[in-house]
Amino acid sequence: MHYRTLGRTGLQVSEIGYGAWGIGQSGWIGAQDQESLQALQRAIDLGVNFIDTALAYGEGHSERLVGQVLRTNPDKRIIVATKIPPKNGQWPAQAGVPVEEAFPGTYIQECTEQSLRNLGTQTIDIQQFHVWNDEWVGQGDWRETIQRLKEQGKIRFFGVSINDHQPDNALRLIETGLVDTVQVIYNIFEQSPEDTLFPACRHHNIGVIVRVPLDEGGLTGTVTPESRFDPQDFRSNYFRGNRKQEVYERVQNIVSDLEITVDELPEIALRYILSNPVVSTVIPGMRTMRNVERNTALGDGKGLSLEQVQKLKKHRWIRNFYT
Repeated sequence: MHYRTLGRTGLQVSEIGYGAWGIGQSGWIGAQDQESLQALQRAIDLGVNFIDTALAYGEGHSERLVGQVLRTNPDKRIIVATKIPPKNGQWPAQAGVPVEEAFPGTYIQECTEQSLRNLGTQTIDIQQFHVWNDEWVGQGDWRETIQRLKEQGKIRFFGVSINDHQPDNALRLIETGLVDTVQVIYNIFEQSPEDTLFPACRHHNIGVIVRVPLDEGGLTGTVTPESRFDPQDFRSNYFRGNRKQEVYERVQNIVSDLEITVDELPEIALRYILSNPVVSTVIPGMRTMRNVERNTALGDGKGLSLEQVQKLKKHRWIRNFYT
C-alpha cells in the first residue's frame, strides 16, 4: 500500500481508504455486521489506515463498528474522519439558509461528543460538516466552536464534505484558511473538480478525500438496463427511469474506447482518480472481503498512462442523479 500526505495536516494516509457508509445499514441494503467487521479488519491488514464514517450512517451504527475495529487494533495508527449531519436535515445545503439552522455551535459540540462515544476514542482525527454552503463563511459561531474543539483536543483537523456535484461551493472557505480537508465527488463521469477546486486545493495545500469513485456502482460495469434494486436501497432512486440505460451505454463507450473488458473498469476508474496528484485518498465502499482485496490492490502507487487519462477526459458527464 502506498501513502500520500493529506494536505497541510501532514497525515500520511493510504491511497485507498475505507468508505464506511455502506456498513451503517442506512441507504445501502444488505450489510451484515459480522461481514462488515471482517472487511474492515482485512482492509487494515492490507495497509488501509484511513476510514471515513459519519454520525448519520445508521444513526452512529457505522461509527460504532469502526470503534470496535479500533479497539481490536490498538497497535496500529488508524486515521478516522467522521461527519456532523446538518441539524435542519437539509441534504444538500440550500442557498439562503443561515448556518445557524444547520451547524449551531452547541449542536457541533454535542455531535462531536456523541461521535467520540461511538468511536470510543479521545480524539477525532478529522471532523467534517456533512454538507456545506460557501455563504456560511463569516456566519454563525461554528468557527469558534471548531477552534474550541481543537483546543480541547477533541478534534485534530476540520474539513467539509462538499455538496454533491457542486465542487466550487467551497472555494471561499478554502481561501479563508479555516479548513484542512475537503471531501468531493470525483470520478470518470464527474470530472468538474479538476477545473477550479483542485487548483485551489493545490495552492492552499488542502487535503482531498474523493468519494463516490465508482458512481454508486455505475462505474463497476454491473449496472445494466435489467438491474433491479430493493425499493429501500437508495440506488433504486439513483438509477431510476432511463438512467440505467444511460449509464450502461456510457460504460460500453468507455470500455470500447480504452479497449478493455468490463471487468477491468473498476480498476481503471480508481486509477484514473489516483492519477491526479492533488488527490490524497479515495474512499470506495467495501462491504465484502472480495471488494476489499480487489480495491486495496490498486493502492500500489501506479496511475494510468497519459494516453489513457486523455481518452477518459472525453467521458465527462455533467448530470446529477441525486436529484
